Amino acid sequence: MTAFWESKSLAEMSKDEWESLCDGCARCCMIKLQDEDTDEVHYTSIVCDLLDQQECQCTAYPQRHALVEDCVVLTYERVGEFHWLPKSCAYRTLAEGRPLAWWHPLVSGTRDTVHQAEISVQGKVIAQSEIDEDDEQDMIIRWVET
Repeated sequence: MTAFWESKSLAEMSKDEWESLCDGCARCCMIKLQDEDTDEVHYTSIVCDLLDQQECQCTAYPQRHALVEDCVVLTYERVGEFHWLPKSCAYRTLAEGRPLAWWHPLVSGTRDTVHQAEISVQGKVIAQSEIDEDDEQDMIIRWVET
């Protein structure tokens, strides 16, 4: 039997299927800085205060867009705009026609593999409220492939 992500386009997926594509890495919750001159996006080791850093899940997922002004709504109509998503992101991966990685929970059958493969932000980040805004540029990291 073919898996839904292999047989359906992003546009054909149900809401539950769409949500299940999230691998729980929480890289989208990392604060990103955009160079005003080049438009290049730089990831920082700073994450949204709503992120449970151990579980790599939003603590207010249903309300996140109301609580965090720049929390992006990711939809299949807009997935092509999200060049800032990491190359490992399932939404970007499928949009680009690549297969899901072995560590993706839909492939492995467990959410633990995203942590075991060191794809998640678990143990690598700090909450935004713990950082002075003037220090954000000092927190740029290079371990996220975009």
